[in-house]
Amino acid sequence: MGDFYTEQLVKRQKASSTTLIKAILIILTVLSVVLIFMIPFGIIGPVIMIALDVFLFRSMDVEYEYLFVNGSLDIDKIMAKSRRKNMFSMEMTDLEMMAPSGSPELRPYQGLKGTDYSSGMPGADTYELIVVNNGEKKKIIFEPNKTVCEGLKMLAPRKVFCK
Repeated sequence: MGDFYTEQLVKRQKASSTTLIKAILIILTVLSVVLIFMIPFGIIGPVIMIALDVFLFRSMDVEYEYLFVNGSLDIDKIMAKSRRKNMFSMEMTDLEMMAPSGSPELRPYQGLKGTDYSSGMPGADTYELIVVNNGEKKKIIFEPNKTVCEGLKMLAPRKVFCK
């Protein structure tokens, strides 16, 4: 039997709050530069603000990678194209259901709180995974491509509903 392997990269859309935070950081950095002329040791402020700007600006650049290998789905968060953190992992035995967001099959799970690992773009084709992990049901919102969806359906045809 051959191995099934597929991966997908989804870039997270920048929220309007992210733009507001960046604007505030830039204004604070400019104000800290003005403080150099008023306070003798004011050079510390701009140095700290510039370091903070670089760190926070890079952490706001987020992508999600979906990796599906032989019945195991991993979702990793990639920040600034350099740091990776595993956000979610599951085996097919943990899957209770997967369906497009808003589909009637998901009605029994409406009250579950979900974690969103999609692009966040309006009108995106998102799916919801209902997973039982340690006796607790979780809802995961993600945006798989056709290959990932077909791979999941191939291993659990009665639990996975694709468009």
